[in-house]
Order: sequence, then structure tokens, then C-alpha cells
Amino acid sequence: MTNFSQNSKSSMLVRNLLAKLSSSRNHLLSSSQIFHRKASDAAGNSKAPTNSSSPVWSWNEWDPLEEIIVGTPEGAVVPRPLPEVKMCTPMDKWEFYEKNAGRYWADCIPKEHWEKAVEEVEEYVRVLQMEGVKVLRPSKVDHSSTFKLLGFESQGFYAAMPRDFLLVIGDELIEATMTWRSRYFEYLAYRPILLEYWKQGAKWTVAPKPTDFDAIMNKEVIKKLDSGVSDKSNIGFITTESEPCFDAADFTRAGRDIFCQRSQVTNLAGIEWVRRHVEPLGIRVHQLTFTDPRPMHIDATFVFAKPGIAIQNPDRPCDQVKLIKAAGWDVIDAPTPNVPKSHPYWLGSPWLSMNVLMLDPERVLVEKGETAIHEMYRRIGITPIPVALRHANSIGGSFHCWTSDIKRRGNLESYFDWSKAGCP
Repeated sequence: MTNFSQNSKSSMLVRNLLAKLSSSRNHLLSSSQIFHRKASDAAGNSKAPTNSSSPVWSWNEWDPLEEIIVGTPEGAVVPRPLPEVKMCTPMDKWEFYEKNAGRYWADCIPKEHWEKAVEEVEEYVRVLQMEGVKVLRPSKVDHSSTFKLLGFESQGFYAAMPRDFLLVIGDELIEATMTWRSRYFEYLAYRPILLEYWKQGAKWTVAPKPTDFDAIMNKEVIKKLDSGVSDKSNIGFITTESEPCFDAADFTRAGRDIFCQRSQVTNLAGIEWVRRHVEPLGIRVHQLTFTDPRPMHIDATFVFAKPGIAIQNPDRPCDQVKLIKAAGWDVIDAPTPNVPKSHPYWLGSPWLSMNVLMLDPERVLVEKGETAIHEMYRRIGITPIPVALRHANSIGGSFHCWTSDIKRRGNLESYFDWSKAGCP
């Protein structure tokens, strides 16, 4: 594992690299050169990988779904309101986190709400199985256990959102670093599943976890955060570039092109780690930017429906829409969510209405109550399959977040004509 200390030569090298990667917030890392960085000459001529015997195989967000991991709410614990948690949660919920840190969610929110959330997730599993999808679930882990290491002490969080933890590219499982300290050992719930996939022939990579949280937390931003500024204010990023960190949910796959964002849980060094890792496959990683003061995870901001059609959050518009359209894609604004104001979000927002799961290019699992988004999908030739998951949304995710697709029937393809966008 590479450990970049603040005072080392390695730190200087990283800073120099990141200075080249990032010129301004409102542009891609450096215009088309970084947005569309060509793969190395060796990788540029690579043939599309084929591995029909692998138990893991998924290149994009829409190919026909065959196997998936669905998270579990069991044993979920309210995390301590450390700076990285406060940066990603509504300010009016901080008191809830202060009061309930370390307690089970089931004991902290209304009993009826929790029971409905659990019931919804189980029904979601049944719907997937009825559609012929094989479903695996994480192991039971005691997230309330306290651990102390690397200068910090924390309890766990949950194993509800495998999308945050696991990035699947082709026949490879990539464990994200995870930036919240409460999620440092979240991998334990998934280890038996990943080990079995590896035994059956899948590739398995563990990204280097942060080792110095004192260095990776931005002290100037923490001061602003604690001063009581509005959670709508752009006060910078809570993470520095001292070493790579990323959540898998900040990346979305479209064959030979992967799109991501710099967020409160994914830094530029983390993006660069993923970029270098997939480059030998001839896959490009593009950083998108959005009008979003506190970004965390891309899948309620910018999502792919099927080849040629992407959907964006109109409250968080993408700065690179013109380039994407020039490359042959339509970008559609999602309709305003239809969520009662009384519905609580302890983590997340009503825009989880965008957080859908494609069964294939013609069918999508979507929130039952979001009739406007049902109609949007019908207009683009996709049949919505309504499923209730709104109570489960309240702890941080919807259809996409609660899952990680392991196997989709299809191969590595290129879906963007970058030459039309003026990219090399």
C-alpha cells in the first residue's frame, strides 16, 4: 500500500500530479485531455476481454441482469457524527446522530418506519428473484462493536449499501477504500461472498485503505463545518489528497467509459487510482462536475438508462453535458420527486427517485410512488416496474444503492463517439 505522508517526497509527487489533473471546479480535470484521456498505446489496441467461465461479469449499468448482491438492514448502527458524516448529512439531522451514535437504527427511528423498510427490502429481493435474478446477501456482522486503530475509534455502520463498497468491472471485484471511518471494516460482511467468487475464478482487488485520517481530513473545511454554515454552502471538500480514497458509488459504468465525480468521499487521488487500474483494459475514466455543494455518490445525480440515453438531476446539472451530447448521447432531466414533505431522510434526499436499477435496456425497477419518473421512462422506451422502497430510502439509498450487480449478460463495448466531441 502506498502511504503518502504530508511531509514526504511522495506527497510532493502526488500534489504535482493532482495539480496537472485539476485546473478548475467548473471543468473536467483538464478539458478534453483529462475528460477523455486516451488509454496507453498498449491498452489502446487491447481486445475486448472475454471470460464466460467467470462468476463475475458486468461492464455497464444496463445489460441483462443475472446475479446481484442485495444489502441487509440487519444490525445497522447509527454512525458517530464525525466530520465526514456531518459533511454528508443534513444539518438538521446532526442532533439525531449525536444522540443516537452507536445505537441500532431499529431502536432509534419509529418502529413502524423501520419495519416497513425491512419489509420493502425483502420484497425487493423477491421481485428480483421472480425476474430470474440470482440474489446473494451479506453475512451478519455486529456493527455495534467498537474498534480502535490508526489513531481513531469508531463503531460500524451497516451492510445495507453494497454499491458504495464494491465496484465491479468485467470479471473483477474491486473493494473501495471507504472514507467514513465507521465503514472501515464493512468489507467483513461481504468477505464470504467475495472469497467464493474468487475461488470460482473471479479477479479480486482490494484498494489501499486510508492509513492517516488526521491527514486525510481537511482541517480548514472542518472549521467551516463546525461554524454552523448552511449545508447548502459550498465550503470545499472534507478530504485532502494525502492518499487515495473513494467510494464505489461515485463511479458509473458505460463499457469502455467510466464516469465519476470528486466528492466528499472520493478524492482526485482515488479517481487516479481507479483510472490507472482500469487503463490496461482500454477503459477511460472521466471526471464529471456538477452544481452540488456537498456531493456524495453519483447515482442520484447522473445515471445511464441504456445506450445513448443518460438522465441528470436538474438540481445538480452536469457541467459536461455538451461534450456528452456531442459524443452521441441524449441527456434528459429527471422529473421533480413526488415525496411528501413529512417523509424523513436521516441520510439521502428525495432525489433517490433517480436511484433506479436497470434489469435490462428495456425494463427498470423504480419507486412505486414516483409516477412522473415512470412516465419519463415510458417516453424513452423503457418499461417501469414499480416497487415500494421509500421507507428503506430513509437510511441512505434506493434500488441502485441497495445492490451491486455481479453478472450482466454482455461484453465490453464502446458506446461514445468521442471524435464527434473533438476529443482525441
